[in-house]
Amino acid sequence: MTAAVNTAPGLASRFVNGVLAIKPLANLAKHQARQMMIKRAEKMGVSWTKEVQKLQARDWAMDLAQVENPQLSYPDYYLTSFHAYETGNLSWQAAFEVEPAAYAVHAKIWQGAEAQGDFKLRQSYHEILKNQISNEPQDILDLGCSVGMSTFALQAVYPQAKITGLDLSPYFLAVAEYRSRQRQAQINWVHAPAETTGLPNASFDFVSLFLVCHELPQSATRQIFAEARRLLRPGGHLGIMDMNPKSEAFEKMPPYVLTLLKSTEPYLDEYFTLDIEQALVEAGFQSPTITANSPRHRTVIAQVGG
Repeated sequence: MTAAVNTAPGLASRFVNGVLAIKPLANLAKHQARQMMIKRAEKMGVSWTKEVQKLQARDWAMDLAQVENPQLSYPDYYLTSFHAYETGNLSWQAAFEVEPAAYAVHAKIWQGAEAQGDFKLRQSYHEILKNQISNEPQDILDLGCSVGMSTFALQAVYPQAKITGLDLSPYFLAVAEYRSRQRQAQINWVHAPAETTGLPNASFDFVSLFLVCHELPQSATRQIFAEARRLLRPGGHLGIMDMNPKSEAFEKMPPYVLTLLKSTEPYLDEYFTLDIEQALVEAGFQSPTITANSPRHRTVIAQVGG
């Protein structure tokens, strides 16, 4: 039996939703959230502005043409504002700022970690994978790979594996392709929806979703779980690293901070109220393990039978 999950946002969330329903206040919250991240990054030595300017100075036409599927249709949920960008992930600005934003957002997870917080978060995920998955995967799919930070990190952990990175933003993938050339990394980049990848059945030993599910409506999350189940071989694993709705950090988050967070994450309520264990079982996985890997994140590992 699975315990009942409260699917209604709490009082603080409902208050924040009311604030964000007023467009001028929502825009102010987005601006404040963005400025807070930039200041935090610059203060700890991450050259947000300088690094973004370097990327802006390049001609990206060939990189984009190499990865983009011009026939792709974007789902409606993706055509919205994410992370304080009006065009969401479908913009160069969003793609150029992923890395410094990750360093800024993850700087406060552990006291004193600062710019190393992002590395520590990824490392904590990989340590759980190593402990719980005995057979090293030979074929890995990184769903929602963004600009490749999670993909390159997986490659460092499993250097013998063939790795595919898949994302819905061609701008993110263009940056990922550029970074892979800089690193001389052999990675297959795919521009496709995670719900319908077009990749062959049972073609992977391990599928990873790193900080993806909180950016999805529940319907898309369930479809992606089903797609991951189709793509995995018998005995294969799905790994999910994301926010932990049950962590004390989120339960005690001040309404002001919650407002800033929700202004940049339109599907946060849907993620926080998802019964992830039940959703995985319904998608055809065995009952998953759930392990806290930071004060505010969890790692979920689900296996295919056989």
